[in-house]
Amino acid sequence: MHFQGVKTVPGDPIFGLQELYHNDPAPGKMELALGVYKDEHGNTPILNSVKLAERHLQEHERSKSYIGSHGDPLFNELITRLVLGDDSPLLAQRAAATQAPGGTGALRLAADFIAHNLPGRSIWISDPSWPIHQTLFAAAGVPVRHYTYIGDTNQVDMDGLIATLSQAPKGDVVLLHACCHNPSGFDLTAQEWTRLLEVIKRRELLPLLDFAYQGFAEGLEQDAFAGRLFAEQLPELLITHSCSKNFGLYRERTGALIACAATGEQLQAIRSQLAVAARNLWSNPPSHGAAVVTHILSNPALRTEWTRELESMRQRIFGLRHDLVEALAAHDLRQLFEHITRQRGIFSYTGLSAAQVKRLQDEFSIYMVGRGRANITGINSAHIDQLASAIASVCEE
Repeated sequence: MHFQGVKTVPGDPIFGLQELYHNDPAPGKMELALGVYKDEHGNTPILNSVKLAERHLQEHERSKSYIGSHGDPLFNELITRLVLGDDSPLLAQRAAATQAPGGTGALRLAADFIAHNLPGRSIWISDPSWPIHQTLFAAAGVPVRHYTYIGDTNQVDMDGLIATLSQAPKGDVVLLHACCHNPSGFDLTAQEWTRLLEVIKRRELLPLLDFAYQGFAEGLEQDAFAGRLFAEQLPELLITHSCSKNFGLYRERTGALIACAATGEQLQAIRSQLAVAARNLWSNPPSHGAAVVTHILSNPALRTEWTRELESMRQRIFGLRHDLVEALAAHDLRQLFEHITRQRGIFSYTGLSAAQVKRLQDEFSIYMVGRGRANITGINSAHIDQLASAIASVCEE
């Protein structure tokens, strides 16, 4: 029997919560765990700009041939410009993207590149971070270490972050969340990014920025601050970008790895390695999502429509945060939860304990991740008072 020794392993805990939620008969149940944007009705919508782009593709697409290991060249150029800015001097010959199956694929491509071309380097990941960060790099054979990010008071521990990375061996890689930190929702300020940059320079670290939520924090241009600052100040940089959230293309698996090098010659060497790695991982990336993004970004009217839709999503998240804190204030809990308004993106480290999260699930059919991470967009305006009342109940000591 060949497979007799295969062991069953635990499934993803978030998808486990999804199953519990779907089987829960409670009429007022809330799902605040899964990491996708949801509208007021609990749906993950298809953007109108995406529908219009898909209609265009249906009428004008002429081939289903392979698009190459680096993916669609125009998509790569447009994403690089979206991230670094149209006026970036790196666009001439020092920066280029390789298309990947989503931001996750881009991270795995980066992991394989590091493992094969920077052997012995560790990657430093924030504590906490998106759990897949840990497993992706470990699976590629890159040693994983952690730097302090959220302290005991449920806020960014900047001094701890600086202290940890100041001890990192020279040449190691540091993975940073460009905006909308997952899972905490706490981002660095411009001043903090600048302070961190000095440590990276001093320790000669290679930054890898995970840029999965451009447009969800402060706006498309504002959210690119860290990537553009680092690209301006450092000779080398890696950036992973995802179109899952800001274009709503979750199931189309659309993303890219942007490499920034000191010279054009070095960039070409890096791209040759990335092409080989991509060929062994997925051969060619999927085309449809990239074609949608390309059409939107290259069509002025569609780009304007997409920007408007993205800003509407961002404003909704901003409003939900403030409305929730106002609802909690009615229970004398403003001070305890005011930090939610300072967080950015769809996630919030609420500050609730694992025991309190379990009570919310068992007593009120409200589902969130055990460490108190909630997807803010899972809330709708009709249920905010209900949620606030439940939180108040589990906070009573």
